[in-house]
Amino acid sequence: MEAVDQDYLRLSYRPDLHLLFLRWARPVSSDEHRAGYAAALALATEKQCSHWLVDLRTRGLAAPEDFRWVLRTFRPQLRGVLPAPRRLAYLVTPYQAETIDARLAAEEFGLPEEVRRGADVRVFIEELPAQHWLQSGT
Repeated sequence: MEAVDQDYLRLSYRPDLHLLFLRWARPVSSDEHRAGYAAALALATEKQCSHWLVDLRTRGLAAPEDFRWVLRTFRPQLRGVLPAPRRLAYLVTPYQAETIDARLAAEEFGLPEEVRRGADVRVFIEELPAQHWLQSGT
């Protein structure tokens, strides 16, 4: 397993599962949010890993504008460097699930197919179903 540790993010690649894990450790600023995703993309590109588990349970949800940035700006970048299919599984607490589901539905509505093709995005409240979904896309 290859890992990158920062005070706000533990980033690890599991070659046995061919999954990238982003485990956020605390609430972050917009700059840290973007830097964390950039670090994840660098490791994913190196490993050619298109399936990511993004664990928000400790950190909490990103600000709406940061989540919008992931979906509208960052996600299309994945298409150019990672093989299809590309999947992002967000792992959240049951309390967070309703909010992120609503944000995801609102952001996805009306997005061009070109943007959505960057990666499929789903929300989970349990890790094992998230991993199964990610691995079913290989």
